[in-house]
Amino acid sequence: MSSTMMMERTGMSVPGMGVPGMGTPVVGGQVTVPTTPNYLMVPRCTYKFETCQGGCKIYCVCDDKTACSMMQNLCSMLTGGVCSCCVYYNGMPVCTYNFTMGMCTCETTEQGVCFTCTSGDTKCCEMIQAYCQCLSTMVKDGCHCCFYMCNTPVCYGCCESSVACKTSTKK
Repeated sequence: MSSTMMMERTGMSVPGMGVPGMGTPVVGGQVTVPTTPNYLMVPRCTYKFETCQGGCKIYCVCDDKTACSMMQNLCSMLTGGVCSCCVYYNGMPVCTYNFTMGMCTCETTEQGVCFTCTSGDTKCCEMIQAYCQCLSTMVKDGCHCCFYMCNTPVCYGCCESSVACKTSTKK
C-alpha cells in the first residue's frame, strides 16, 4: 500500500509527548528499552478545511481505495472519542490542536471522511474556526497534518495545491 505513512506509536497519548509508565524512567525504578519499535501504518490523504456554521469541517481525501477503506474503518471504530490534529514541519511537531471545546463527528464520504467539529457557544465556535484557519494556512504552506481520534492516528497528509487547501466558508 504505497499511500500509507509509517509512524512510530511511542508517545501516542498526546501527539509529540511521552506516555508516563511507557518507557519513561521513574526515579529509582529500572528502565527497560523496547527491542523493536512499535509502528503503525497510517493512510496518506489530502486535506481540505472549511469553516461552517458553529465550527469547521475537515475533509481527508484518499485516492487509493485500500487506504480510503482503512481510514473509513478506523474512523468508524474510534467514533465518539476525542479528536485532535498535530501539525508537522520537516518531521518535527509544530503544534497540536485538541478539539475539546466542541462536539466532533465523523462521516464517510466517497473518497474519505469528513470530520465536523461544532459548538453552540460563541467563543468556542470562534476557537474552532481559528483552528481551522491556522490548520489550513500551515498545511497550504508546506506542513503535514496528522488527524487523531482517541489518540490514534487515522490519516496523515498535506495539500497537493494551494487551491485544494484554501479555507472556504459555508453558512
